[in-house]
Amino acid sequence: MSKTLVPAAPAKGVVWKSSALAPLGQVIGYRGFRAGAGRTGSRLVAPDGMVRIVFGFAGPVRIVSGLDPPRSVTATSLAIGVHATATLGEYTGPVHGVTVLLTPLAAHRLTAAPMEAFACRAVDLADVLGARVRTFAGRLAEYPDWHSRFTLLDRLMALRLLGAPPSSPQVDRAWRRLVHTAGRTPVRELAAETGWSHRQLERRFLQQVGLSPKSLAQVLRLQEALRHRRNGLTWADAAGAAGYYDQAHFTRSFKAMIGCTPGRFSALRADPQEYGPLDVLPDRVTTTAPDATA
Repeated sequence: MSKTLVPAAPAKGVVWKSSALAPLGQVIGYRGFRAGAGRTGSRLVAPDGMVRIVFGFAGPVRIVSGLDPPRSVTATSLAIGVHATATLGEYTGPVHGVTVLLTPLAAHRLTAAPMEAFACRAVDLADVLGARVRTFAGRLAEYPDWHSRFTLLDRLMALRLLGAPPSSPQVDRAWRRLVHTAGRTPVRELAAETGWSHRQLERRFLQQVGLSPKSLAQVLRLQEALRHRRNGLTWADAAGAAGYYDQAHFTRSFKAMIGCTPGRFSALRADPQEYGPLDVLPDRVTTTAPDATA
């Protein structure tokens, strides 16, 4: 089925599209957003193992560490590395732009930079790419609709990845195994499968993913629990389905990664007036929908 645009309710000002490169485990998809008209906004986002590149057309966004608020960066266009803890996105007026969601391995290939340098932090994209960011963001903004913008991004990402060096086969295989098992594969098994020592595997993961295999596994397990919760399970049942020992184990891990209890997180995330630049794509983007305007 065609992976076409899936608009949320119009008042929420967001359009999702999965990327043509998603089946290859590269670029996951795109989120066009328009939010904050006449209001301030904030959105607490759980770590999910992805890298985000935000091309902003208007209005800055402040990215704050959920567990360490003094650590923040404010910019119109940003690169947000893979995180092991929650992130808070804040804005005080209209924001408009496109967020590209990437796997860490795709981000490593696109930038040829060590992912540990960007892990658990956000940077002003202009500090990395200079005036090219404003030129490209302006070019995106001039397109008449989201479909045209997403098509351009798919083409650009495909060209960049075509000329980029491949990921390490061992890291790619270990990363896929962790994703497939929602973080339940023991690190010793991953090391044995790659033929590397535990230390070698961790070093390569930090370079190409940004987190250690253990930290990524914790993120993926948390995401599995959140997925079960979205599907209607109680927090206790969601924790059990995701492989936590018991509710106490889940709550401790949740608070260490999110900064609050599961119940408080639900309250903070309930019925948002609108989605901002940091939210993920829906679990499945397969619904065919008409094109949406910019």
